[in-house]
Amino acid sequence: MSVFKEFQGVINKGLKQTFDIEEGFVENIIVEMPREQGHGDLSTNAAMVLAGKLKKAPKVIAQSICDYLQTHPDVAKCEIAGPGFVNFDLKVARWQKGLKEILELKEKYGQEDIGQGVRVNVEYVSCNPTGPMHIGHTRGAIYGDALANILQYAGYDVVREFYINDAGSQLDILATSLFLRYQEALTGKEVKIPEGLYPGEYLIPIGKKLAKEHQDLSLEKDAEIIKKFAVKEMMALIKDDLAALGIHHDIFFSEKTFLHDQNKISKVIEELRGKGFIYQGTLPSPKGRELEDFNPEEQLLFKSTEFGDDQDRSLQKRDKSWTYFAAEVAYFKDKIERGFNKLILVLGADHVGYIKRAKAVCAAIDKSVDCIITTCQLVNYMKGGQAIKMSKRSGNFLCASDIMELVGADALRFMMLTRKNDAIIDFDVDQVVDYSKDNPVFYVQYAHVRTNSILNSAPEDVRTIFEEGKFDLSLLSLEEEISLIKKLASWPKVLEGAVKTFEPHRIVFYLQSLAASFHGLWQLCKDGQSYRFIVENNPQLTAARFTLAASIKIIIANGLGLIGVKPMERM
Repeated sequence: MSVFKEFQGVINKGLKQTFDIEEGFVENIIVEMPREQGHGDLSTNAAMVLAGKLKKAPKVIAQSICDYLQTHPDVAKCEIAGPGFVNFDLKVARWQKGLKEILELKEKYGQEDIGQGVRVNVEYVSCNPTGPMHIGHTRGAIYGDALANILQYAGYDVVREFYINDAGSQLDILATSLFLRYQEALTGKEVKIPEGLYPGEYLIPIGKKLAKEHQDLSLEKDAEIIKKFAVKEMMALIKDDLAALGIHHDIFFSEKTFLHDQNKISKVIEELRGKGFIYQGTLPSPKGRELEDFNPEEQLLFKSTEFGDDQDRSLQKRDKSWTYFAAEVAYFKDKIERGFNKLILVLGADHVGYIKRAKAVCAAIDKSVDCIITTCQLVNYMKGGQAIKMSKRSGNFLCASDIMELVGADALRFMMLTRKNDAIIDFDVDQVVDYSKDNPVFYVQYAHVRTNSILNSAPEDVRTIFEEGKFDLSLLSLEEEISLIKKLASWPKVLEGAVKTFEPHRIVFYLQSLAASFHGLWQLCKDGQSYRFIVENNPQLTAARFTLAASIKIIIANGLGLIGVKPMERM
């Protein structure tokens, strides 16, 4: 049990004894490490949370909590701060004891059943099947995959899904573009790709492949054959890129096959019509655009404004075909019918305006389903301080495969999580391949390598002490050692925060901080005999420090694993 859960239980017990309150009264209290040094090892907001319920001043409740905590054998000091925060210090022995828990639980240290088996659908990447993945898709793919990892680790029943947008006008453009490459392969004559089509060279080998299978296709009569072939080949490219990143989805959901061909869009529209959310009406002129010839036409609309959107949304085009949004309505319905209690949708930065209407649809279909929509901001890809030009292979964007060739999948995954998902990233390739402390990937990996070096270089007598569990952790008494132990003890809280806020970057931030603390202690080892991990003629102290190194290695390896990065054993 983490130190936070342990003392949350201690405080709960004290409150029940002092105020004779029921279990539900203490559910929302928090025990955490204060942000500022000097405010104790741990802090709780319990007094302020319960003041209204108990009809008592926060400081009165805080004093009772302090009085109770000071009777606990592991509490060294307790103080009341501000309006009623309770800050308290633990005895060093309690922190030292935490290392044993890390060694016993290993990769399960910090794991809690937050999800309790709740079914979660995490849809991420879902790039249009019109070309290879670009750098923006890569960020969403890595964020979504890391998020799915930590949710699964926390006890959620996670399904990873990719939505294939294989219906609509962009497929017509793709088919026309591929047909030109197909003609190029048949005739051996280079074709000029008109503006508005996909010019990327990735279509050249696909055109040749199509020519080997079919010699007499016509764009007019064989458009569906060309589209189907194009989507299959594009998805193969995308899946290859995902696999290279270590990303594997459980479901690839075809819009055409599962929504249009099965008439699910009409069905959900009729269902929502029955609920009063569908009507014939007109929309105002697009905001910010002066259109003198704007002539509003009556069309089929969804009452998105009833759920907080800024305007109602169109479901049909002029030719009565379904809009992209109408297909999305049916897609939400399909997910809910598959029994998911929580829907998480990861979108690109250009889809921020889609959030309100998507949440509106989910609420209209089933308001009991939790719908979380998160976005990934842009990536500025740099080299030597300059933006890298677009990929020739893609025609107009930088491919994921180009980046992986330069830096590797592990470094790419780590770097894409060094910022919160809704913040822009400057991804400098020179920094990522530089073996220095300025490279966050290298800095964390090197910490793992150093712990491995310590564990491999320890004398046999030290290994025996460690394996038999006869080490004396009270020998870890240096200020820097205790600080590191406290940081290790904060790992469960970091994990909990990452899960509850859907922010896997918190793990990366923590790993960077842990690595910095460890490297700092290592530097002291070089500068002074008293700090060395392998202490000559002192197997007990060496075994204690061996235990600290082993604990650091476990946490770093677990953190890297959760974000999909393989920890390095040597460099």
